[in-house]
Amino acid sequence: MPADRRRSPARLPIAAAVTLPGAYLGAADYLGGPHPDLPPAVAAAVFGIAIVGAAFVLAWAAEAAQVDVSAGLAIAVLALVAVLPEYAVDLVFTFEAGQEFAANGTCAPPPGEADPCSLALANMTGANRVLVGFGWPLVVLVGTIAVRRAQRESRSTHEGRIALAPVMSVEVVFLALATLYSLTLPLRSSLTMVDAAVFLAIFGGYAWRLSKAPVEEPTLLGVSEWVGRQERRPRRWWVIGMFAFAGIVILATAEHFAQNLVDTGTSLGVDQFVLVQWVAPLASESPELIVACLYAARLMASHSLGTLLSSKVNQWTLLVGTIPIMFAISSASTHGLPLDGHQRLELLITAAQSLFAVSILADLGLTTPGAATLFGLFAAQFTASVTLPDSANRVVILVLSALYVVLAAAQLLRRRRIGVRTARDGVATPFPELVRRAEK
Repeated sequence: MPADRRRSPARLPIAAAVTLPGAYLGAADYLGGPHPDLPPAVAAAVFGIAIVGAAFVLAWAAEAAQVDVSAGLAIAVLALVAVLPEYAVDLVFTFEAGQEFAANGTCAPPPGEADPCSLALANMTGANRVLVGFGWPLVVLVGTIAVRRAQRESRSTHEGRIALAPVMSVEVVFLALATLYSLTLPLRSSLTMVDAAVFLAIFGGYAWRLSKAPVEEPTLLGVSEWVGRQERRPRRWWVIGMFAFAGIVILATAEHFAQNLVDTGTSLGVDQFVLVQWVAPLASESPELIVACLYAARLMASHSLGTLLSSKVNQWTLLVGTIPIMFAISSASTHGLPLDGHQRLELLITAAQSLFAVSILADLGLTTPGAATLFGLFAAQFTASVTLPDSANRVVILVLSALYVVLAAAQLLRRRRIGVRTARDGVATPFPELVRRAEK
């Protein structure tokens, strides 16, 4: 057997090793084992380092998986595993909300405490807005810097544009379907099992469509190349093992990472709702943001944006769909997660931002001006949420939601022809044709 099949690159055991302190602390806390009681800031750093190491392992596993499955499906699996921290954090909040509802018949908290139902949705809506408003522009920035450093130019970088492969029209179309349905959520008084069924059906259709994509020969480097060169059986075990290892580390550390960040902020006098909506999601989104930046830094811009796009589809379908289910289990009722006026506004601006994001990707590309617009509008809503009183912030949310919808309508009208083609490609065009189109 060649030497490169026998010796694993040093980066793999190093990445695995740096996850162990955080993974042990998290697992020991869950299982009641012995562990040191660290200050919140120090604990957050330990758990954060573990998540970074797991993100590297995830990226290598996803690349090596492309030897056996399509790139789109590998990226979707990567996104699903990488988004596990957000699932863990949000479902914990949802479970607590269900228990509160079961005990008191309402989500109204005791004086001085935050509404648990509000926190559950704050975490979900904040995570979605962070991913699109901060994550997507971030990969454009990292990709631009990487290209300049490498002194390379391609068609997409010359135009200041990240071009998605035609097969990624699947992600765009299913995100559009979920977004159109999500626009009805602000009109509801609760998030119900009917909503869960719709969102899970959209996710099921997305997964089924991706499963039909053909396998292509990937370009692998470093750890992923070493794994990809293994014989078929050991290669698959390596890929499965790396995905499983990273997933376990993320599950053991994500909630602790977010909670210690929240505790650190609380000790500094930061409002709990703001921490749950913005700080915890930024922490729980870190695995996919790190993976996407790794791709962008390696001049794999399409994979970079594709990872975050797939994460958005996951969060806007599977995550939203599981919230009513978790609430029903913990509350032992079919009432549905209650939505007050503020929560409906949060859902409105999140859905409106998603609509604008879909309109930008109608031609399967994200330009620098488009990324700048996403970030600028996100920065405006973030600043308003942390600086303005609640009444003024609600006005800002309404104004920004309207602006998102107007900009989306203008984009979709201007790109209506290519948008129709993208929609057809996403649900009906055979994958071999999409692959041929990408090779031209």
